[in-house]
Amino acid sequence: MEYRVYPVSRSSKEPLLQFMLKALKDSGCRILQHSPPTQAPFRITFETPAGERLGILAYAFFANSKRTKNRPADEHRFQVKYGPDDKRLHSIWQDPYLLYTTLFCGIDPERGIFVGADPALHHPTRFFISIEFKDHHVDTLQKQGWHSWERDHRAEDGKPVEVLVGGTAQSFLRYVRFEREALYEDQGHRQFLAERVPQTPPAAFSSLRVANADVIPPSDRVHALAREFQMEEGQVLDLIANARRLKMAVRGWVAEEHLVRRLRLVPGVTDCERDDAEGRPDVRLRFEGSRIVTIECKNVLRKPNAANLARVDFQRTRAAKGDPCSRYYSAGDFDVVAACLHAVTEKWEFRYVLPRNLESHSRCPGKLASNVRVDDRWNAEVSAVLRAAV
Repeated sequence: MEYRVYPVSRSSKEPLLQFMLKALKDSGCRILQHSPPTQAPFRITFETPAGERLGILAYAFFANSKRTKNRPADEHRFQVKYGPDDKRLHSIWQDPYLLYTTLFCGIDPERGIFVGADPALHHPTRFFISIEFKDHHVDTLQKQGWHSWERDHRAEDGKPVEVLVGGTAQSFLRYVRFEREALYEDQGHRQFLAERVPQTPPAAFSSLRVANADVIPPSDRVHALAREFQMEEGQVLDLIANARRLKMAVRGWVAEEHLVRRLRLVPGVTDCERDDAEGRPDVRLRFEGSRIVTIECKNVLRKPNAANLARVDFQRTRAAKGDPCSRYYSAGDFDVVAACLHAVTEKWEFRYVLPRNLESHSRCPGKLASNVRVDDRWNAEVSAVLRAAV
């Protein structure tokens, strides 16, 4: 495992390690191995009551509500730091083989709670950053045992929307399962999954059986992939559902696949294809014999605003070094924006808008604002939008 190890104080960090070990043991897990409390991040391998063997790499920090000058009285926080404040960017490791799950969290041993941030969103990170949450978040997660919410960035305008999850020690195993499921998800579906990941897992992967070739019915309706794999179609789906890497890859394409299927049914649309090249818009098509029209597909956030309008966090996760405005899109980057409403409506439906009809960014000339409302500027019928685009 090639990740950076930081020397830390046993007396200051051991309570964090013990919180995680005890939480797993109290959930019926058997600890197999763990790293010493003098090394961070903490590595733990364990076996669940269902017989699964899992591993975690936890970037864990102390969370507290200590009063801080010029900060709100109802604020809790955890400071992300190992060693000196060296102003460098530090990698948050992800296992390329997906055997270990990375956690990026604050733990309050006194209250018996944890709060987790998205490790992928924080890769890379500077040390001595602070992640804040409020009294009411702590109250809710202590009462319910599990809670998810959007981090309040109003005082830090321009940062991407971030969904935090938190819980009591009884929900720590659920948290591990959640982060396995939510790796590299957009924030809308991160919160969607947080609300749905069960306290206990579905049937274990070990229940999956491989079919023999003679079990596959000789029917033209059987997908060619099932024939190739010598499995039943349902077993192929079970394989995807239980294999983390497969499901992560498939889920990332689902919204775009629904969008392409819908667009291909629109009269006048031809040559409609997904474009999976890095840095290019998601879909290309022609409309009524036009030039190539490009469409960017974006998922909405889970929670609508106070006016019950869906929202899009319309920016890239990262900015180019030295150019914070490179995080934001320009009106000329694509011809149409398609907002997928699934995270809100739980249906694969879309709204469309011309990027030139969106607000400009207040501080970055030529760029579009990142806080986008799906309001009456957006159209459920794509034909009119495509016609205006060409």
